[in-house]
Amino acid sequence: MPCSDGEQPGCGLKTLGWFALVSYIPDPLATFLDDLRRELTPGCRPRAHVTVLPPRPHHHDLDDTVRQIAGACRNVRPFRVELCDMEIFEASQVVYLGLREGVKPLQNLYQTLNCGPLAYRECFPYHPHITIAQDLPGGDAADVAVVAREKWAGYKGACGFEVSALSFVQHVAPAIWMDVAVVPLGVPASLPGDSEKV
Repeated sequence: MPCSDGEQPGCGLKTLGWFALVSYIPDPLATFLDDLRRELTPGCRPRAHVTVLPPRPHHHDLDDTVRQIAGACRNVRPFRVELCDMEIFEASQVVYLGLREGVKPLQNLYQTLNCGPLAYRECFPYHPHITIAQDLPGGDAADVAVVAREKWAGYKGACGFEVSALSFVQHVAPAIWMDVAVVPLGVPASLPGDSEKV
């Protein structure tokens, strides 16, 4: 699927310096997913996560943005995400795991947070998922998905996790994303510059 207006800035561009909002997946599921990604796309440096806000440019004060995220998350209770089947985004040739549970709260977070300094119009509609393989040579996604499905079918651990905190991250070097801030769901956060009330 092309960009909605055909001329979307940032479509297909590298995201170095950009920011995203994610929730990391805990072990043992994370280790399995990271090992699978490394097997399917050697040389990648994965850290298993579900994305809430895909990569976007950011030109505002970081503390203010983290306060915006924390304010939006204070009234959001932690929620469960359950994974289901291995699928392919045909337009981008990305192999991913779909979600059986947790789609709606992730969509709600996206709609709430994609505004103000974090507002951005992506190339594709937001579709919560777990990326398994991307940047594949043309035509390889179907073959990679076959292997991914076999491996996933053999996984015997829990297929879900709780989203209880979001990590605001920045793409600081090729294949390296750095945590800028971690914001818990449902808990008022103490942030830089906040003054204590007596």
